[in-house]
Amino acid sequence: MTLLAYEATREIRVQPVSVTTPVGIARGVKLARPVPLIVPVLRAGIGMLDGMTRLLPMADVGFVGLRRDEESLIASTYADRLPTDLTNRDTFVLDPMLATGGTLATVISMLAARGAASVTAICLLAAPEGLRRVEEAFTGDEAGGDADGDTASGDDPEPGSLGAPGGLGAPGGFGAPGGLGAPGVRVVTAAVDERLNERGYIVPGLGDAGDRLFGQI
Repeated sequence: MTLLAYEATREIRVQPVSVTTPVGIARGVKLARPVPLIVPVLRAGIGMLDGMTRLLPMADVGFVGLRRDEESLIASTYADRLPTDLTNRDTFVLDPMLATGGTLATVISMLAARGAASVTAICLLAAPEGLRRVEEAFTGDEAGGDADGDTASGDDPEPGSLGAPGGLGAPGGFGAPGGLGAPGVRVVTAAVDERLNERGYIVPGLGDAGDRLFGQI
């Protein structure tokens, strides 16, 4: 998880800082204010929180709980522990599995409504259908472009493009900036699997991330 966090924070906002050492002045950077907000999606996102806070121990943490109806595949919110004002804040959403994209799209919308400056989603595994849904929801008519100007397709992803590790929303990629007043949106994922099955599960996938985390399977 920490390796994904390094990629996800590549463009995090910083400000200059000077430190006086015994022999001179050292110039560097520190996190800009307001500090970032980390948002694990309950319950599976909890398993990714430790790796993220190791890298950003000064960040704030909020929580969102969503439950997906297994028949309609529509996500409904049952918990919302987010600040009411996220103006100028970078936010990072933690959700191991990006399947249909409904949960992630809902969380991004919640953060955008509170004024978030950017939303970076960090996922361990994603399905092409979910990536496309998020892309279409938050880039308007300009959806599909990556850093090299390519468009999303069903072909095997090239490095740095839609679906490549760390790719969707790579620097300069989709959602930077977002369309229709939305914040800049990026998705950083370790891998993209083949597809979703008829039940909305990732194939071949890893099973239910929450059940695995809490020892139910």
